[in-house]
Amino acid sequence: SSSPLKPFTVFRDRLRDGGDGPAMIAIPAGEFWMGSPENEEVWFISNERRHQVKIERPFAIGQYAVTFDEYDRFCAAIRRQEPKDLGWGRGDRPVINVSWRDALDYTEWLSAQTGQSYRLPTEAEWEYAARAGTDTAFWWGDSITPNQANYGGNHNGTVPVDWFQPNPWGLYQVYGNVWEWTGSRYEADNSGAEMRCAGENESGPLAVRGGSWFDKPAWWRSADRDWGDPINRDSYRGFRLARSF
Repeated sequence: SSSPLKPFTVFRDRLRDGGDGPAMIAIPAGEFWMGSPENEEVWFISNERRHQVKIERPFAIGQYAVTFDEYDRFCAAIRRQEPKDLGWGRGDRPVINVSWRDALDYTEWLSAQTGQSYRLPTEAEWEYAARAGTDTAFWWGDSITPNQANYGGNHNGTVPVDWFQPNPWGLYQVYGNVWEWTGSRYEADNSGAEMRCAGENESGPLAVRGGSWFDKPAWWRSADRDWGDPINRDSYRGFRLARSF
């Protein structure tokens, strides 16, 4: 099946209430090497097994992590309590203090608002889009400086989602700022769960990707993997949307 949009087109779906949905990028189907090559400097051999993955269908992914503005609109619509921002600011900063279940609730609301199928990206889709055709530790190469991303507490919290350069496919801040929930159950050996979205009643660990504002750069390489329980909420985690065509 092919996408109705040219690859890497940025688009927004209309919401039923008249506004625009989050900015999404059309991503083509393709193949890539998931995981880290053995010569990568920090190789967590235990869970970064390198293997070829085929992304069978085009999909769309969020240009940015979901912002407080976007998530607060959902909270107002369904009369849900807004998550705390720790005084860092709301607006165009990534939403934090959201659990995996909260993220799923948002995707369901957005799907109902737009008539499209929003979801979280699978872990494989996330890495495919973050790498954007590269096989280095980060999409720009193997080393990192503070003018490329928000990490190591150098801003002492999150920054707006549109800071720094986007990757070659147009995604902003795939590393740093917030860890991003994926739709996939976390499996240490990458034996297939990374290709699927877990059911909404999943109780086991869910894969998170990308590292946060607090972490050291080794935790944010394209191959780095971590996990959280579906009910965890903290200041290090947010999420990025996906949408099926």
